[in-house]
Amino acid sequence: MEGKEEDVRLGANKFQERQPIGTSAQTDKDYKEPPPAPLFEPGELTSWSFYRAGIAEFIATFLFLYITILTVMGVKRAPTKCASVGIQGIAWAFGGTIFALVYSTAGISGGHINPAVTFGLFLARKLSLTRAVFYIVMQTLGAIAGAGVVKGFQKNQYELLGGGANVVNHGYTKGDGLGAEIVGTFVLVYTVFSATDAKRNARDSHVPILAPLPIGFAVFLVHLATIPITGTGINPARSLGAAIVFNKDQAWDDHWIFWVGPFIGAALAAIYHQIVIRAIPFKSRG
Repeated sequence: MEGKEEDVRLGANKFQERQPIGTSAQTDKDYKEPPPAPLFEPGELTSWSFYRAGIAEFIATFLFLYITILTVMGVKRAPTKCASVGIQGIAWAFGGTIFALVYSTAGISGGHINPAVTFGLFLARKLSLTRAVFYIVMQTLGAIAGAGVVKGFQKNQYELLGGGANVVNHGYTKGDGLGAEIVGTFVLVYTVFSATDAKRNARDSHVPILAPLPIGFAVFLVHLATIPITGTGINPARSLGAAIVFNKDQAWDDHWIFWVGPFIGAALAAIYHQIVIRAIPFKSRG
């Protein structure tokens, strides 16, 4: 027995415990917290990179609306679900498009493509109020343009098939719709925070490359869950663009839900990530 105990002791010394997880896994050179973005940064207004980022947000949101509204219309005009890509296809269109566009624009503007994402990052002081307002304006204009181009190509079909506008579907209450938008946006914005966390990037060099993938997948999953309830907004620019171009009463009746819900969800995600996740009291090094 004594020999076996000695073997166990030697083995424990030879095979040390795996590296701890969380912030306790960092080395001194890993990461330094950047200062919060200023509330107002007038100097941005004279920088070409500022306007280039806004243009990238406009084009990305334009393409997002164009592709996804056409997909929704294709499903609605099909005689049977089997003759189209169905709800799963719509979810893949939204998630896949976000994956591609975030990957393409992340290095220019951060790849927000969503006022709720911009709002959440602003609350976490990741960007200035100047940039946040500019992004939201450009995202909204891009969404209107994307929906407008679809209507220009297929005006009759666009109006007949609802134009991709978000509504609270029959059988659900306004409270159901609001709750779906809050939780769905929370999932998306929390994923954005986690996938782009600079502290995590400092430890895992593959994270920046993979960041668009979980973000797109989060959009896909939320659409699978909430298309039957609201058609899935979780993006105020997407909802407003479709509502303005479609411009029917049903598109405006519950439109407030698609702004209030996403902004509440984004705020909760920002609070959860910054105060709870980033403030976990890991064991400090001696």
